Amino acid sequence: MAETPPPPTAGAESCSEEPARGGEWRPEEPRRAPAGGTDREGEAGPPPASPAGQSEPDSPPNYLMANERMNLMNMAKLSIKGLIESALNLGRTLDSDYAPLQQFFVVMEHCLKHGLKAKKTFLGQNKSFWGPLELVEKLVPEAAEITASVKDLPGLKTPVGRGRAWLRLALMQKKLSEYMKALINKKELLSEFYEPNALMMEEEGAIIAGLLVGLNVIDANFCMKGEDLDSQVGVIDFSMYLKDGNSSKGTEGDGQITAILDQKNYVEELNRHLNATVNNLQAKVDALEKSNTKLTEELAVANNRIITLQEEMERVKEESSYILESNRKGPKQDRTAEGQALSEARKHLKEETQLRLDVEKELEMQISMRQEMELAMKMLEKDVCEKQDALVSLRQQLDDLRALKHELAFKLQSSDLGVKQKSELNSRLEEKTNQMAATIKQLEQR
Repeated sequence: MAETPPPPTAGAESCSEEPARGGEWRPEEPRRAPAGGTDREGEAGPPPASPAGQSEPDSPPNYLMANERMNLMNMAKLSIKGLIESALNLGRTLDSDYAPLQQFFVVMEHCLKHGLKAKKTFLGQNKSFWGPLELVEKLVPEAAEITASVKDLPGLKTPVGRGRAWLRLALMQKKLSEYMKALINKKELLSEFYEPNALMMEEEGAIIAGLLVGLNVIDANFCMKGEDLDSQVGVIDFSMYLKDGNSSKGTEGDGQITAILDQKNYVEELNRHLNATVNNLQAKVDALEKSNTKLTEELAVANNRIITLQEEMERVKEESSYILESNRKGPKQDRTAEGQALSEARKHLKEETQLRLDVEKELEMQISMRQEMELAMKMLEKDVCEKQDALVSLRQQLDDLRALKHELAFKLQSSDLGVKQKSELNSRLEEKTNQMAATIKQLEQR
């Protein structure tokens, strides 16, 4: 897998960057005048004024823009072809860690950035391809869904990150080619964002949009929530497209490494899901503990209240018995009033007793739910430990396979050298044999 490139330096998003070191390639390389000389663009006279009457920075010459368009189109062809071939050979759903897919998005980002007009803000000039992509939902109603999804993602803070997320969602939807064709056909809308000789305004943009149709055979799945799209580096790794003559000899080792990497990615993804489930269950356990504590307090208050009511009931019974004995000869209406008070007290006591039983039943239910959650937590922790052990073993196997691959390459090189030496020795022996045959023939003639 390709390593993640280093973080961008200042001005990494502009299209006129210098070529990066280490075999990486930038699509636009404007020529610089030698020391002490003058720029050729300065000799051609001042640039034309913008339609708004404001002065804009000097744009590259037309031949440079044409070369950049051609280079970007060729890189797009290579990237799309390599992505389709590798995805079909791999035979599985692609994710964000797949190196050819990462390079495809980098190439598409450079294509969309080519010839962008700079918008002036209070922080300086800003070039972003998110503006043209927002227009797609007006041209194709189906694109409104992914545009709304991009705007709702919480981790995206910059227009560049939103544009990268939009490209990924469009590829998952298998509508990227359709959206790009609809956008390129509306050049009157694109003129607001692009220069007249930009890639999206010329024929190369339509060719790239046609090439994107082949990506509909690819199944991709991306997890946007945990991915940092704002700070990724858009550098094309040209070394991926350079074919090695001896690469076919290590195909078997590469296939084993790919299989182990697939297993490793699957285990890591499963581990992330299990960790998220553990965190959710832990949050539920904490909420249940808080609810259990609250119910316990309410039960204690209800018990105290029941005890108080029982004491009051006993006191009322004693008072009522005393009053009944003392007022047996009293009027009948007084006895009726006391009986009503006694029945109300009994009814109140019955209600409080029922409330206490309900609270105790709910407390027992909460305790059983808590025990079940603790059991589920233990099982998940055990599963996570097993998956981590499997991940460690897979990494060890990957290291062993890499060492085996290096050893095979070294042996192959040594065997090639031995074969070469033997062929040279064989040629020498044949020459001596021919010489001896000629000598024998001469002796026989004599």
